Amino acid sequence: MADDDDDVKQADAADAAAGDGDEASPAAAEGDAAAAAGKGDDAPAGEAGDGAAADGDPDAVYDVPVEVTAVLGTATMKVSQLLKLGRGAVVQLDRMVGDTIDLHANNRLIARGEVVVIDDRLGVTMTEIIKSDHG
Repeated sequence: MADDDDDVKQADAADAAAGDGDEASPAAAEGDAAAAAGKGDDAPAGEAGDGAAADGDPDAVYDVPVEVTAVLGTATMKVSQLLKLGRGAVVQLDRMVGDTIDLHANNRLIARGEVVVIDDRLGVTMTEIIKSDHG
């Protein structure tokens, strides 16, 4: 009999967590959808739970910020070497002058290109677009 009481208490606790009725409220469903999409309470207003992406509206993703990074090269060194670096130190990279650089969007390789100077700023001319394996 005690086991039956425990099962009822667990079922009641699960129902309380899901809501009072058998169906979750629309607000709770939107919150679950936002959580599943990776949107938490820190999502900007108008993005969490607006349902635009779920409705197949491609315009919904156009305002999503993407961090674009141009990687000139990489180097591997021991922590002791890193700690010895100071002002004026030169870190030799794995690329040669004239080699293409990698262009990443949110840490995913999307293209390769060449460094160009535009006025007083650096830019990248894309020479190769990397196709994604995701379908």
